[in-house]
Amino acid sequence: MVELGKFERKEFKSSSLQDGHTKMEEAPTHLNSFLKKEELTFHRKRKWELDSYPIMLWWSPLTGETGRLGQCGADACFFTINRTYLRHHMTKAFLFYGTDFNIDSLPLPRKAHHDWALFHEESPKNNYKLFHKPVITLFNYTATFSRHSHLPLTTQYLESIEVLKSLRYLVPLQSKNELRKRLAPLVYVQSDCDPPSDRDSYVRELMAYIKVDSYGECLRNKDLPQQLKNPASMDADGFYRIIAQYKFILAFENAVCDDYITEKFWRPLKLGVVPVYYGSPSITDWLPSNKSAILVSEFSHPRELATYIRRLDSDDGLYEAYVEWKLKGEISNQRLLTALRERKWGVQDISQDNYIDAFECMVCTKVWDNIRLQEKGLPPKRWEAEDTHLSCPKPTVFAFSPLRALPLSSLREMWISSFEQSKKEAQALRLKGGKLILQVKII
Repeated sequence: MVELGKFERKEFKSSSLQDGHTKMEEAPTHLNSFLKKEELTFHRKRKWELDSYPIMLWWSPLTGETGRLGQCGADACFFTINRTYLRHHMTKAFLFYGTDFNIDSLPLPRKAHHDWALFHEESPKNNYKLFHKPVITLFNYTATFSRHSHLPLTTQYLESIEVLKSLRYLVPLQSKNELRKRLAPLVYVQSDCDPPSDRDSYVRELMAYIKVDSYGECLRNKDLPQQLKNPASMDADGFYRIIAQYKFILAFENAVCDDYITEKFWRPLKLGVVPVYYGSPSITDWLPSNKSAILVSEFSHPRELATYIRRLDSDDGLYEAYVEWKLKGEISNQRLLTALRERKWGVQDISQDNYIDAFECMVCTKVWDNIRLQEKGLPPKRWEAEDTHLSCPKPTVFAFSPLRALPLSSLREMWISSFEQSKKEAQALRLKGGKLILQVKII
């Protein structure tokens, strides 16, 4: 679900569609009188406001805002999705939501004073073009899952250090050992099948060597209670209670990218289940402690991984070494602690800005910084994104037993061709766009 900024919450709330996109709904009726009053006041002042404040034009209609003056510390900017402001002299920045970024619909020709800002917290499968240098470097500012972004969203799925330390859902090891009489050592819950990471191929092979309870649509062999079958229930208390009974969970991301870490990793840590993780190559930089997850990348074959899990399953001392950090409430990773302490937004915390608020204000503040420089007769500072702001390699497929392998004519092959095609499109955009799309530097 896309959580709208605190300003947007005055007028809109968001709800997720089954296809993952967001639709806008009207605010509750008890806010109508407030909104009408605010709109009348705004319309009365619109002319001088637009001449006094820089305009931040959302080229992607993420927020649904037709017009709103937002305060960012001492600065204020006018935020809107209304494209009629394209050529307004106060339009200073265009904000893009990565999933909706379309090379056939861009605000061109690009003016020297037009900054482009990208907000993209999603998997590369949503829009591979952004993950190639010719496209990502078109932007001045970024908010992505990469730590190298101007506004890193790496911990976007983690509410706080406290939820990691919490023992609310922790099932004692003695109870888990008893539950093992009817449960597999491993659990897998995925309904997005055959994504770019090819995780289902790996899990299918792993199942040949160790028992796995699979509840999702992918490789399902066990059913959730009816009330928990909706994917929206994956953060429900009842779902948490079921998953918390297991010793290990297969926490496989849908794509392999540096710093792309989702709830698949954080959820088991919150529940006291040991994640068997496959995804971000940089995951070791974000572990709560050195021994808090089993990394698939450290095993040459699923067979070796299965052997290791069986060993831990049968030895309480070896298993408890992976949950000791939680039992003691000790998180030793200073990078993780610092990232959570210093981030300028919160997760499910109404007392803080969320990451869309923070993104908008980051751009607004930088635009104002340049306005003040120019007022002093100084050249504006040019911020530029780098290819490290979104880094994902070409997708690959696992090749194990021919008897269990899927044909490459399936969805698995599509991700490879999609990556290659997006690379060509990214290069063509820079070649054909030329001066229309490149920001001319002001000397």
